[in-house]
Formats: sequence, structure tokens, C-alpha cells
Amino acid sequence: MELVEDTLAADLETFLARPLFCFLATASPEGPRVSPLWYLWEDGAVWITVNPDLKSYPGRIESDPRTALAVVDFDASRGLVQHVGMRGTASIEAFDPGRTKRLFRRYLGREEGWDGRFHAVFERSERYRLVRFEPETVVARDQSYAPAGPGL
Repeated sequence: MELVEDTLAADLETFLARPLFCFLATASPEGPRVSPLWYLWEDGAVWITVNPDLKSYPGRIESDPRTALAVVDFDASRGLVQHVGMRGTASIEAFDPGRTKRLFRRYLGREEGWDGRFHAVFERSERYRLVRFEPETVVARDQSYAPAGPGL
């Protein structure tokens, strides 16, 4: 992984550990598509739990693994604008219950409080897979500003 630019105050690992959304960009015959998703940054890759019955990004990844991914932290009241953009390749991998639990915990907290549909993923795990996105290049930028104006 080549870090092309890095102006973030925090290191990349710390930024990617935040429970933010990633935006996965894939190619399709109709043109590019973007999917907002939960993710886990682990072992130098971004991991996303996926139901392969979906006819969206899993199929596009299998057709063309060249993908891009962005993670953004934005808060207008504080003037916070931090983002990481990555280009690389994605693949569909076997379901890993441990990795998926770590991913869900980032967003949902303790398992006891999870909505039933997240527990159901483990009951029907044979249907699920993981997307593994491996970045080749990364741009990490802090473009924060001093907020001004009404209500800010």
C-alpha cells in the first residue's frame, strides 16, 4: 500500500478505527456505482460483510475487481472534514464469523443489544461472504475549516 498523501492529524490506523461509513465504488456496464457501507479495517484491508444474494456490488466486484473506497468524517458545526480515499482491488471471500462480529461491534456495541437481523447473519452464515478490499494507493486528507455563519 502506497500512502500518496497524508495530512491527517491522526494516523491512518486511528482514523480508520472510527465507526464511519465507507463508500465503495465499483464499475458496471451502466457506469460507476457507489455503495455506503459499514466496514472493518484489519490486516491492511477493508472488510465488508455481504449477502451474496444481493445483485449489486458483489456481482460487480466479481466482474471487475478494480474498486475505489472513501471514508469521510464530516461535522459542519466543528468545521471537521477528514477523508481517506483508496484505490485498489476487491474480492469476495468466505464468511468469517469472528471478523463479522468485530465489524458489527464497531457500529452496534455489545451483542446483547443488537437488532435481531444482525444475529440472524450468524444463523444463516452459509449465505454470507466478506468483501476484502486491498488498497494499492491511499490519500488521507484533513480539509477542516473554521466554521462561520448562522447556526455554526
